[in-house]
Order: sequence, then structure tokens, then C-alpha cells
Amino acid sequence: MTVFLLEGLTVAYTTQSSDQRCLGDIGLVTIAGELSEGEELWHLASDLGGRSNTQEQARWILTQASRARMVKSGDHPNATWTAHIRRRVALDALFANHKVLLTGRIKPMGPEGMSPRTSTALSLAMRAAQLRSSASDVNVELRRHQEDAHTL
Repeated sequence: MTVFLLEGLTVAYTTQSSDQRCLGDIGLVTIAGELSEGEELWHLASDLGGRSNTQEQARWILTQASRARMVKSGDHPNATWTAHIRRRVALDALFANHKVLLTGRIKPMGPEGMSPRTSTALSLAMRAAQLRSSASDVNVELRRHQEDAHTL
């Protein structure tokens, strides 16, 4: 599993195989933690990537994940996890060695399935994402109060 930050989201990327050849033809790109269903990835593909259709958005998501893996931003090869899949997109052509993209949410299974370093890294990444989310909520609330004060 490769874990990386993308626009304030903690994203996890791994591959699965559709058969015994273990080609890794299914890309699994998910948001780490309990608070997401992975839809933010699709919004980013549209907003930042300028992609309008599902196939283009799926390729943009896979590009970000593949790029993170190439630069070894946070590899955790022994991590165990449970994924909750929200979307499945069959690509119209092979892209980044993938035929299918799955997105959703991923949850690490706990320290018993990981090295201490992996467990700590994932816990820290998920906590950082939670803090960013809380800070974002506070900023929205602050802006709302400022707007209210301005209208008075």
C-alpha cells in the first residue's frame, strides 16, 4: 500500500489482481479513515484535473496514485486493511497497467497486521487528516460568523 497526501486528503493506493497471474490489473485508490466514501477523489479529478467524464477522471486518479508510488511517498508493503468500495469503473483501455479502478474508503486492520513503523505512519497520516478536517470545519464556522457580523 502506498499512502500519500493529496489536497489535504490521506489517500491509500494498492493493487489487486483479477486472476491467478497476479498482474495487479485492478487499481484500488481510497481515502484512509472513517470519514469518507472516496467521492472527494472524483471531485478533485473534475476540479483540479479539469476532467469531465468518468473515464478521464479515473485516469487522473490513477495518475496521482501511480505518481505517488513512483516517488515512494509512503510505501507500506505489509499493511493489512479493509476496503469499502463505493465506485467501480472498468476502463475503456489499459491505463497504468490497470483495467479497473475501485475507489472508496480504506481502514488499516491494526498493529497486529503491520510493522510498528507502518502502523505509526498510517495512524499519524489519518490523525493529520482528521485535524485538517476539524480545522476546515472551524474555518467555515469562523467565516460564517464573520459574514453574519458583516451583515449586522
